[in-house]
Amino acid sequence: MSENDREARAFWLAAPGRGEIRAAPLARARPGEVTLRALASGVSRGTETLVFSGRVPESQHEAMRCPFQEGAFPAPIKYGYASVAEVEDGPEALHGKRVFCLYPHQDRYVVPVDAVLPVPQSVPEERAVLAANMETALNALWDGAPRIGDRIAVVGAGVVGALVASLAARLPAARVELIDIDPRRAALAELFGCRFALPAAAQNECDLVFHASGSEAGLATALRLAGFEATVLELSWYGDKRVAAPLGEAFHSRRLTLRASQVGEVATPRRARRLRRDRLALALELLADASYDRLITGRCRLDELPDTMARLATAPDGALCQLVRYP
Repeated sequence: MSENDREARAFWLAAPGRGEIRAAPLARARPGEVTLRALASGVSRGTETLVFSGRVPESQHEAMRCPFQEGAFPAPIKYGYASVAEVEDGPEALHGKRVFCLYPHQDRYVVPVDAVLPVPQSVPEERAVLAANMETALNALWDGAPRIGDRIAVVGAGVVGALVASLAARLPAARVELIDIDPRRAALAELFGCRFALPAAAQNECDLVFHASGSEAGLATALRLAGFEATVLELSWYGDKRVAAPLGEAFHSRRLTLRASQVGEVATPRRARRLRRDRLALALELLADASYDRLITGRCRLDELPDTMARLATAPDGALCQLVRYP
């Protein structure tokens, strides 16, 4: 590698609502490290657009740090966690391999060997960018612990909601309904083997409800659909937005449980026996299903990401996963 090649380019949030591409020196890999050339990265639209808009509450600045973040909230900051790359330099066993890394949007970078996981041969690089979202969905299923024959509702058919529904639909005799205000999401529900409904037509008396819409109205729908002594699992992160929940209606008489699920820790039922690395490896394996390609609805180059992020934050128009390609 020549000295002229020892430079990387990355997406930075320069100020809330304004992104830019910045150059930075590329360090040489030391023993125990790998040099990676990015192939693709994914925008986790819900979280990353809140970060882009400067909507991370001060109380959550430390909790919301991603593994290789640079800078600090609200800005300037380099943020992201869904990169698929090829190993250029490092241990012989990894050289030339495709790997997944929880790294921001950057074309080349150096990380410790234990920060990467090989991408299975059965998973194309573009689909592999969904690994962080699949990890969130997997953790939610571990938290929710659905049972055979359960009536399950998933409110919000974004990437995480669709992934949750797809996993839940594999449970024998389960009735799974994916609920969204956008009727275009019906095709996803059919693809993943579950029903689709607009909020007003959704079936109630559910045993388990996953909420992933990121909206106050969606949370109200989730609580309405839950049956007696059912659990509503909250997957949405609202940033600094205050959210009102209708806890004065039937919440108490139906003895509902409203619980948070967050991917920062392995779900309690599996924490004693699974590491985060185990969970991410399983998420990558689950992406062998080609139907998940439908969750990628946009592609751009790294140079285009500042404008793309601004559009996703203000006018997403039904976008799911935005893919960033690298030359």
